[in-house]
Amino acid sequence: MSTQMQADASAGTTLTGHGLDWPHLFATRAERMKASEIRELLKLLDQPDVISFAGGIPDPALFPAEAFGAALSSALSGDMKGAALQYSVSEGYRPLRDWLVSRMASLGVACTADNIMITSGSQQALDYLGKLFLSKGDTALVGWPTYLGALQAFNAYEPSYDRLTPLGNRSADDFRETAAAKGGEVKFAYASADFANPTGETLAESARQKILDLAEELDIAVIEDAAYQSLRYDGDEVPPLLALDIKRTGSIETTRTIYCGSFSKTLAPGLRVGWVCAATPVISKLVLMKQAADLHSATLNQMAIHTVASDGFDAQVAKIKATYHARRDAMLAALSRHMPEGVTWTRPDGGMFVWVTLPEHFDGAALLAESIRSERVAFVPGKAFFADGSGANTIRLSFSCASEAMIEEGIMRLGRVVRAR
Repeated sequence: MSTQMQADASAGTTLTGHGLDWPHLFATRAERMKASEIRELLKLLDQPDVISFAGGIPDPALFPAEAFGAALSSALSGDMKGAALQYSVSEGYRPLRDWLVSRMASLGVACTADNIMITSGSQQALDYLGKLFLSKGDTALVGWPTYLGALQAFNAYEPSYDRLTPLGNRSADDFRETAAAKGGEVKFAYASADFANPTGETLAESARQKILDLAEELDIAVIEDAAYQSLRYDGDEVPPLLALDIKRTGSIETTRTIYCGSFSKTLAPGLRVGWVCAATPVISKLVLMKQAADLHSATLNQMAIHTVASDGFDAQVAKIKATYHARRDAMLAALSRHMPEGVTWTRPDGGMFVWVTLPEHFDGAALLAESIRSERVAFVPGKAFFADGSGANTIRLSFSCASEAMIEEGIMRLGRVVRAR
C-alpha cells in the first residue's frame, strides 16, 4: 500500500478504485450507528496493569462452569441430542419458557408460555422493540442518563428522544407537542427500574406508577429492562412495572408493559439467552421478527440454561449477590475516603454500578485519558449515556469484576487524579 493510501486509510477516508465506495450505498440509519465506548474500553481488561471499573460485566470466576459443562454434556449425549443440534421454534425452547412462567409468577406476573419469547440476550429484544415501534422521527422516552446499549439499539430506527425520568410536572400534552415538533409521535417509554445501568438507581413504586400513568395518558408502550432485577443487596423488593400494570388491568393480555429479562448477569452472558414477557399480540410480532432475523436462539444454549436454572438458579444468585454486595460496600467506602469535596455519587441497593458526578468544569473523557496515563485506572465517561450528549462531568464505575483490594487501590488512585485537576 502506498504512503498516501495508508494515510487515507488511517484517516478513515474511503478508498476508490479498490472496491465500492460503500458509504453512499448505506441506508441513512447507518449514520446513527456509533461504536460503543464501553465495548472499546473492554479491551483494557487485557492489560494486566490496568485496574478497570469500566466493563459492566459479571465476574467470570462466579460462573457456574461445572454445572454448564454437565448440562451441555447431557444435552449432547442423551435422547435430546438431535433436538439440541437441530433447528427449533422461534418462540424458544418450551421447557425453558415453562420455567420462566414460574419465575415471572414469583415476581407477581401471571402469564403463560405464550407470553414469552426467548431472545439472544435482552439486547436483541431492545433491537426488535425499536424496530417494532419506531418510525423515523418518532420519540422514545428514556432516562437521562440511560443505558447506552438501548440508545444504540433504538438509534438504527432514527428516533428522537425525550426525557422520561425524572418526570417532574410535564403533562402528556407537552410530550405530544414536543414529539410532533420533531416530526413524529411518542411511541414508548423505556425504563430500567431496578439498579439501572449506568446510575445504579432504583425507581420507587410511586415513580413506576407515574410512568404507567403517563403511558396510559399517551397510549404508548412501556419497555421494562430488567437485566439487573435479581441483584438486590439492600431494601425491599419493588414490584416490576409489568406486575403493577397487571394489577391495574387484571391480565397480562390487557397490559402495555413489555418485560425484557436476561440470564447474562445471573448465569452466563456468553450463551446469549434472554426473554421477553408481554401480551400475546406483542409476542406474535416479535416472533415474526425473529423468524426473519435469526430463526431462533441457539437451542443447545437454551437447553443448558434451562438445566442450570432448574437445578440451582436461586443458589447461584445468592452466591453472586454475596460477592457483589461486598464489592459495592468496598467501593462506597473507598469513595468516601478518597474523593475530594464536591464529588457526589449514587448509593445503589443492587446491580453493578456507582454513578459519580464531578464538579461542572470536569470532562469525563479527559479525566479518563489522564487516569489511564498516570494511574492506570479505567472507567466509563458518562456523556455516552445521555441521548443529547450532555453529562460530560459524570462517570460510571463498575465494581463487579474488581476485588475489594483492587477497589481500594483503584479508587485511591482515581481520587489522586481528581484532586490534581
